[in-house]
Amino acid sequence: MQLTKHWASVLDDYAIDLAWSPDGSRLAAASAAGPISIFQREDGEKRHVLPGHDQGANCLAWAPAASASATPGASNAGLPSLLATGGQDGFVKFWDASAGQHLASAKVGPGWVEQLAWGPRPASPGATAEPSLAASAGKQFTLFNADGSVRHAFKPAPKTIAALAWHPRGGCVAVAYFGGVCLWDSDDFVVQKEFPYGNGIHALTFSPDGKWLVSGNQDPSVHLWIPETDVELHMSGYEGKVKSLSFDFTSRWLATSGGPDACLWDCAGEGPEGREPIMLPHGSKTSVVAFQNSHGLLATASEDGAVMVWSPERQKPLRATIRMPNPATKLVWSPDDRYLAIGSEQGAVYVLKCEA
Repeated sequence: MQLTKHWASVLDDYAIDLAWSPDGSRLAAASAAGPISIFQREDGEKRHVLPGHDQGANCLAWAPAASASATPGASNAGLPSLLATGGQDGFVKFWDASAGQHLASAKVGPGWVEQLAWGPRPASPGATAEPSLAASAGKQFTLFNADGSVRHAFKPAPKTIAALAWHPRGGCVAVAYFGGVCLWDSDDFVVQKEFPYGNGIHALTFSPDGKWLVSGNQDPSVHLWIPETDVELHMSGYEGKVKSLSFDFTSRWLATSGGPDACLWDCAGEGPEGREPIMLPHGSKTSVVAFQNSHGLLATASEDGAVMVWSPERQKPLRATIRMPNPATKLVWSPDDRYLAIGSEQGAVYVLKCEA
């Protein structure tokens, strides 16, 4: 396998978030200073610099593309280019990323908007035609429609919301805060389930098959729930807080940060509790982990600037190592898994091409 530099660019501040457009033709990069850059995948041309958020940007998310299973007659107008951003001003902003135009702004709450997540497009007849955007600011959690209008503002959470995760088939959003996780129904806006957890939560994800809900925690540990059966599992012993989680596309392997090794748990069958994890060593603390979307490679980054790519099923899993001048903040695979985008603390954005 070869990883080759495709292009590189520089933002005006810390690269706080990165995301590929649904068709993989563009990369959006948020600078902590506020602006949002839209790059062309093929040559790295900066097509637009959106003004973003005056007080600083925190996150961004592209609206999902339509699929063959989408509700017949659902409107797709503009959605392949619809980008949402969240900032320290407490607003979510909606943009037409192709035209570089601002479409709408919506206030979420008095705090910073730190989490944004689009739900999957509904496939069942009678469901809402457009996907919903989940956003949080402080204790406030709100669902927005694609036009920026409020679909529902939920009652405030007990503590500041730290993470959001949609169920992969839609229907509910998991909302995490110090003390637990709440599953909110995204159609009826009622609580489906609540899972107490007596510590801070930094990261939250569902497995692609929807079986597992996983939190990365402050204590430091990883906690797993099977929401359908209320089974809970717990893995501790990490050296630091677990802030990054990633499942592979089969839902078998769960990668986690939290120590000098990236940790890989086997979630097949009854789950990883009691099993020994696979340890993928770095020279310093692992900070970011990211599996490909539909293939088996895992990218990991550590605080010494190393980015490593692994094939977990191989006896010698390490496939490539890249040395960067400063630590990575984000690792994002393109939808077709051919490109790996890397954001850094000094604002550099790299796109690497992955070839067998």
